[in-house]
Amino acid sequence: MIKIFNHYFHKRTLLQIWFDLSLLMLAVLSMVLSNAGDPTSAYPSFLATFFFLATGLLLLSAAFGFYRRGSNRSIAQAASRSLLVWLLMLPLIYSVAHRMQQPRTFGLTLALMVLLLLVLRVYAMHAKKSAMLRQRVLVFGIGERAKMVGAALKHADPYVDLVGYYAGPNESDARVTAWGLLSMTNSLTDIVMEEQVDVIVVALSERRGGAMPMRELLDCKLQGVRVMDIATHFERTLGQIRLESVSAGWLIFGDGFGSGWVRSIVKRAFDIVCSAVLLLLTLPVMLVTAILIVLESGFPVLYFQERVGLNGRLFNVVKFRSMRSDAEKDGQPRWASAKDDRVTKIGRVIRKLRIDELPQLFSVLGGTMSLVGPRPERPFFVDKLTEQIPYYAVRHSVKPGVTGWAQIRYQYGASVEDSAEKLQYDLYYVKNHSLFLDILILFETVGVVLMRKGAQ
Repeated sequence: MIKIFNHYFHKRTLLQIWFDLSLLMLAVLSMVLSNAGDPTSAYPSFLATFFFLATGLLLLSAAFGFYRRGSNRSIAQAASRSLLVWLLMLPLIYSVAHRMQQPRTFGLTLALMVLLLLVLRVYAMHAKKSAMLRQRVLVFGIGERAKMVGAALKHADPYVDLVGYYAGPNESDARVTAWGLLSMTNSLTDIVMEEQVDVIVVALSERRGGAMPMRELLDCKLQGVRVMDIATHFERTLGQIRLESVSAGWLIFGDGFGSGWVRSIVKRAFDIVCSAVLLLLTLPVMLVTAILIVLESGFPVLYFQERVGLNGRLFNVVKFRSMRSDAEKDGQPRWASAKDDRVTKIGRVIRKLRIDELPQLFSVLGGTMSLVGPRPERPFFVDKLTEQIPYYAVRHSVKPGVTGWAQIRYQYGASVEDSAEKLQYDLYYVKNHSLFLDILILFETVGVVLMRKGAQ
């Protein structure tokens, strides 16, 4: 993993971006030069054309999750998403071709070249994995923690080869599969050298009383092997901070959780500009939605609900009403569930398309919310979740958001267990939030909405 602007990227993601941009650059360069009499005069046209197409390709690819960590899509899924990216690129390609005053020839050729680029991308994603890109990982431990790490590695990263599990000095109760256990006849250092291990993830059940062979781990690190604890592993690999592996000391003494005044000013300026633009663009959609709600179930159109915001302060979140007016007539708060009979017909549509969240842009403009951040929860559930889930209150150290890292990484939550899973992503965001991560989340949110994932 490579850390850029506080966010971890897999090296294969960066190679894929380089691959896409290189092929696009060659395609644009060949097209511009073939249509220019003087090669030196074609330089400005090449730069402008490449900039617009590269920006469009990167943003659309990010929106449809091509640069997302831990992606295990089938060829059919990758091909269908690539086709959607290509179709959305066509208007941009045509506008660039029109600017070159050769809309038919230039545009058609460039469109075919971009299509070929996307086909090559799908092939590269599903071709036999190069040994140079693969990473050999040894899990140091054989208990429940080690089992959890092994399962996460297999699920999250197809480029990882799990070498096996090596028991700690004080471990005897193996919870991992027998085939994965490494021989204890050799030392940890010898095993690492023999198996050509790249990374050791320390996942010991017991780390006290000499359970951690510090000298051997240091020898491995001096040989170029990366050694990381289980909390850092999950943060880098899955983009989450696992509650089972994290400690207060790790949160306090580790890096991150920065909220300086510069970051606050930049984020606030970004929120104001983006929310104002989005309000202007979505105003017609909001007007039509309001009319449809009135026609189906009458007034009120908007739904106000008390939520917990920054530093635990209460505020009213506003949404388009998607449930019946008597949804909680008994006064007892309830989780929304799949196929909830309280949701109206229009409500189901606007929930799927996230249109019901659009009025929150006014809250962003007013400063009680941000475009990106942990989703605000109701005080009733916050009290309940704070008692049952450790570190739940940490998510209130930043402004709540219209969308967030948890929203694009996890399905709709409707239980304490779901809230605990989403909190692990919220903790990652609070620890590593930056303008770059905010922009990435916004574009991936577009993809989530277009693919109609996660809403109830």
